[in-house]
Amino acid sequence: MTAALRWSDDLARKEKTVATVLHDSVRVEHRGPVTVATIAHPPANAISTPVIAGIREALQVAVASDDCRVLVITGDGERFFAAGADVTEFAASGGERIVRGQNLTSEIEGCRIPVIAAVNGVAFGGGCEIALSCDLRVASSNAKFGQPEINLGIIPGWGGTQRLPRLIGRTAAMELLLTGDAIDAERALALGLVNAVVAPGELQGKVFELADRIASQAPLAVAAIRQAVHAGIDVPIDDALDAERVEFTHVFDTQDAREGVSAFLEKRPPTWQGR
Repeated sequence: MTAALRWSDDLARKEKTVATVLHDSVRVEHRGPVTVATIAHPPANAISTPVIAGIREALQVAVASDDCRVLVITGDGERFFAAGADVTEFAASGGERIVRGQNLTSEIEGCRIPVIAAVNGVAFGGGCEIALSCDLRVASSNAKFGQPEINLGIIPGWGGTQRLPRLIGRTAAMELLLTGDAIDAERALALGLVNAVVAPGELQGKVFELADRIASQAPLAVAAIRQAVHAGIDVPIDDALDAERVEFTHVFDTQDAREGVSAFLEKRPPTWQGR
């Protein structure tokens, strides 16, 4: 049984799901507040133009839905999350393709809902960069990460030179970027590139556990935390604190904040309304 079937079976067991295929390359399934977008572009889930379009559409659908609280991005099968950009398109698209890839990773990073990368195998090049743009990364023990562009005489173009140093530090990032060497899941965990490493058969369970936990939180507070982190991470601390103060003030004057305080004092679970 493939990893893709395990995702579908797990979705079906928990509750009724709706499945669609976008641009013939990305399968989208909904389970309550969690939406799963699966890259399905055999043999290695390379990131082609249709894959980019499919992920972008899946993201837009998830963000537009009042029911979706978390998006999960994963790959079809047990070997590849995404083996990198589709090199067969390089000659035809060039700089235009770089813009599309950067737009995709920026949209993932800047959207209003949390995005989790469930890295089920190889994540190289553009596949790694998509994972880097997500909020959280959970990897199966057979996952590998790398930016091998240097071996082709080019450089990462979808944010790898910028997000990788921010996540794991300049020293480790420069080693990976300049050698093109891949790292396994355990080293990725040690470097802080991923949040957890699990056996391949446990990946979807761990990801759903994490996604459900986040989806149970107040949605406006989740969005405010993401906005404050992104706004403040690369600016001086005083400006970053200003960004935090703006977000705090916004969420403090909401029904959900009042509900959270009331539920705490009344020793009951809160009921979030998203307003």
